[in-house]
Amino acid sequence: MDDEPSVNISGGDAGGGEFDAVEASSADTTAGAVVAELGDIYWEKTYGGRDAFECLVRTVLSQNTSDVASQPAHDALVERYDSGGDLAAALRDAHRDELAETISSAGLYNQKSETLIRLAGRICEEYDGADGFDEFVRDGDPDEVRDALLDMKGVGPKTADCVLLFAGGNPGVFPVDTHVHRIARRMGLASPDADHEGVRAALEASVPAEACGFGHTAMIQFGRDYCTARTPACLDGPEACPLYDHCDRVGVDELAETVVDPADAD
Repeated sequence: MDDEPSVNISGGDAGGGEFDAVEASSADTTAGAVVAELGDIYWEKTYGGRDAFECLVRTVLSQNTSDVASQPAHDALVERYDSGGDLAAALRDAHRDELAETISSAGLYNQKSETLIRLAGRICEEYDGADGFDEFVRDGDPDEVRDALLDMKGVGPKTADCVLLFAGGNPGVFPVDTHVHRIARRMGLASPDADHEGVRAALEASVPAEACGFGHTAMIQFGRDYCTARTPACLDGPEACPLYDHCDRVGVDELAETVVDPADAD
């Protein structure tokens, strides 16, 4: 089993957590079996304990970009604004142009700087800063926390779920990013035309709660290593993909060597 790479902003050093054997192999669903296999290929971890506001910042920076681009932006932001005080207060008072320059490697930096300043202001107003927000995420009812996060402009379902998982440590939360959305539909774990929320509902209903967290991070890694958008490993034959026997390969024509989005498959 491999260590979780620190370059995975959804996990690794950024995600925190502890390596821990999870009894996911007893799952009686295909999705549960897939996640169990992913745990054997990559890692099994329990998550939680990260600072909620910093996790929110991280996830906003990672939107619509790669970890390679968002990690330097996060590091630069922390170096410039986190002096050991309240990061939310520091970002609330930040000058937008200065913040945008600081996080420019993450892309969409003007939009993201506005979002971060707006979110920081709301966190300070409603929760009296980062510590109060962290307590709310950690101790609050998960459904109420998710609703509160989704009510914040600039926070979508994936961002809210990452905060619930990596900060709140809530079992049964399976954040859906581009990789998870593609893989779940291609493998037949969710409907081919399911949106991100449809995929999330399907996975959370069929994967053991304690396995959802590492299922998310390991599936992202699997999407990078094997199940890429345009050239999935199965095009090289059954032996090339460790999850071949679990997969419906929706949208993949192995003979013609063509790949389409599952929603566009015949």
